[in-house]
Amino acid sequence: MSSNSHPEAVQTFGTTGMKPMARPSAITRFFMNVVAGAEKLNLKYAKAGNPPVYDNAVFPWAREIEREWRTIRAELDRVLVRRDELPSFQDIVEDVSTITQDQGWKTFLLTGYGAHFDRNIEQCPQTWRIVQKIPGLKTAMFSIFEPGKHLPAHRGPYNGVLRLHLGLIVPDVPRGAIAIRVGKEICHWDEGKVLIFDDAYEHEAWNHSDEVRVVLFVDFVKPLRFPANLVNWLLLNLAVFTPFVQESNEKHKKWEQRFYGRS
Repeated sequence: MSSNSHPEAVQTFGTTGMKPMARPSAITRFFMNVVAGAEKLNLKYAKAGNPPVYDNAVFPWAREIEREWRTIRAELDRVLVRRDELPSFQDIVEDVSTITQDQGWKTFLLTGYGAHFDRNIEQCPQTWRIVQKIPGLKTAMFSIFEPGKHLPAHRGPYNGVLRLHLGLIVPDVPRGAIAIRVGKEICHWDEGKVLIFDDAYEHEAWNHSDEVRVVLFVDFVKPLRFPANLVNWLLLNLAVFTPFVQESNEKHKKWEQRFYGRS
């Protein structure tokens, strides 16, 4: 996939891959065409180009996130006390069941496309303070790869956002055992270091170790020039009203009731 490529089909906004649809409705086809057109604009008017992986110097605020990584790690450690009770990603975001169906990828959500998960934020107030330093924040969560987890090749559904991973728990094993491939680039996580990439490129990730790997997982708005920035703003703000996001929010609320109790 070249830096100027775009997806062949997009169904809806989400965090990862797409579920194929045999006979999309007229409304769905219209929406897919709008998003495909927006993706072309995003490629043309990107302020920092369209590489699969970005130099962190493009985003000076990334250093501020790195400086406070130990604060985030301390809150993560408290969350992981109940690690076995955390939801698998597909339990919240149904579409990712196309790429993961086991219990190897868990999540702890703080925010996603307009929805703030207040009970989780209460557990991680400093993490919430820190992620709000990220311009155009759209999603923030802890992403937990259990030992042996391999997420197969897939691509994100829309190129109007970029993804940030901050290494929080990265086992001390050979580099190739724990990594992520974005396009043709193999990248590695380091504790306290930020990795910024475009998840609209095909990517896959793996933890071929006997220990857990955890990153802070953030999506933020891709820096764009006019008119792409306006179209992107409209689409990202409309995403909250899609069935995809609404259903995910409802599933998360049900998980919260179980996790925190019904009071």
